[in-house]
Amino acid sequence: MSRVDRLAVDPESCGPLRAWQRRALVEYLRRRKTDFLAVATPGAGKTTFALRIAAELLADRTVSAVTVVAPTEHLKHQWAAAAARVGIQLDASFRNSDVHSTADFHGAVLTYAQVGAAPQVHRRRTLARPTLVILDEIHHAGDSRSWGDGVANAFEPATRRLLLTGTPFRSDANPIPFVSYEPEGESLLRSRADSSYGYAEALTDGVVRPVIFLAYSGETRWRTSAGDELAARLGEPMTKDVVAAAWRTALDPAGQWMPQVLRAADARLRVLREGGMPDAAGLVIASDQTAARAYGRLLTQMTGEPATVVVSDDDDASEKIAAFTHSQQRWLVAVRMVSEGVDIPRLAVGVYATSAATPLYFAQAVGRFVRARRPGETSTIFLPSVPVLLSLAAELEAQRDHVLGKAKDDPDGLDDAALERAQQSERATDELARQFEAVSATAELHQVIYDGASFGAPVVAGTPEEQEYLGLPGLLTPEQVSQLLQRRQAEQRAAQPPASTTTTTVERPAEPDLTSGQRRIALRRQLNGLVAAHHHRTGLPHGKIHAELRRRCGGPPSAQATIAQLEERIAAIRSL
Repeated sequence: MSRVDRLAVDPESCGPLRAWQRRALVEYLRRRKTDFLAVATPGAGKTTFALRIAAELLADRTVSAVTVVAPTEHLKHQWAAAAARVGIQLDASFRNSDVHSTADFHGAVLTYAQVGAAPQVHRRRTLARPTLVILDEIHHAGDSRSWGDGVANAFEPATRRLLLTGTPFRSDANPIPFVSYEPEGESLLRSRADSSYGYAEALTDGVVRPVIFLAYSGETRWRTSAGDELAARLGEPMTKDVVAAAWRTALDPAGQWMPQVLRAADARLRVLREGGMPDAAGLVIASDQTAARAYGRLLTQMTGEPATVVVSDDDDASEKIAAFTHSQQRWLVAVRMVSEGVDIPRLAVGVYATSAATPLYFAQAVGRFVRARRPGETSTIFLPSVPVLLSLAAELEAQRDHVLGKAKDDPDGLDDAALERAQQSERATDELARQFEAVSATAELHQVIYDGASFGAPVVAGTPEEQEYLGLPGLLTPEQVSQLLQRRQAEQRAAQPPASTTTTTVERPAEPDLTSGQRRIALRRQLNGLVAAHHHRTGLPHGKIHAELRRRCGGPPSAQATIAQLEERIAAIRSL
């Protein structure tokens, strides 16, 4: 049998495609352009789409070789396994010292770091045969000058380049190789995708799960290097330095905030396992290796079952992830190893226990929990109640592009770029640790965020009110999730003492002794009730209604809006 016969590929072996994949395939085959950027939300099936493109081009002899570039070593093996299932043989063990791939493979899978280290090696490989290059999570090509230059140099001669990403935006203005940018305004350039499929569309199609965010507040206390003891409450307005200290105090494995949140997350996981997802699993995303191992010990102690801890220092990290994927184990703890691209469909509960706060990192982390396997599956993510995370959770459905020339703003007072740079290494630096010492922290459920809206009132962790939310069924449609949360919020309002006024509609709570925090909560409830009523009249999704109110009135999502902003939106929605 000749090599051509052995490596022949049938595009139909890729199986049936989802609607968005079919539309993107038709567009690709119609345009036949060198560079094609496909943006699809995590969990939508970018790998399947890319392999179908590869199979089509191999079958019609447009190309005779395929090179895939992925962010991590683990994803190299994941890509090779997925390709092999459809008859495309890719060498995941190829090293820069190899002269060229053997005749047993259609091509190789590389990492961006590997390409950046030896671009000339991969340029020669690309020149040797007509090649399709698949650049997975292409935004990583802008991570460093050497990576971007290496990718541009190595694959400029490629016959075709397929660019994939679930998050086409970055926190900087580094241009991404082979991405097309169009002028916007006087000095901006915005990336242009050839095919886009967002989370909102995927949710409507049942391709991804609805995600419920449970934001936990609580009192935190810490001691500075000068010996002063300070206290702050997560979720309350404060300076960026205080937010960072309170956030880090809450995430301290030796405190009480993390154990309380982990117990709540494990309770939610048990509900899902008993309610239709018997293999549901949880993932804790930690800031560094030390914290990850400590969280693993906490979970093992409180559940009586060993938690799998995966860090980049482990030689067998990929094997651990693969074993967990196909096991019945409940909990996985990791730093960056599972934050992007790794496919573990049974993950349904997450604990966001990291200080990384860029839109890119947050979206990729949430993407680990959205892949739908059957109708009705839901996911729940527990996170600290800090402004930047509340904004990202409320804007989950927002479509973003990569914009060059835009001055980076910081509306929440947090230096996201600095947080991302710190996150690049799993070994925590001791700089912040030397500045203060965590003393104590308590946890309580602050709010529930779903479809851009905020639900619920503060409750102490472990109380019946918290268990009510944790007891949400595991199999619900997006509409059922919204209806259930609205009904529970209405029941909470009905159970409260009546207001000391006979007026049926008021612009602000009538109780004279409400604190500012209580007024904000009451106004959020009032706004959400009006949004729900508008939804039932018009059929518009809650998220779109909230987005329109923000467009008209300005300001952040309702989860972090001020009293004045909430009152302005209440007035605005009444005029719609």
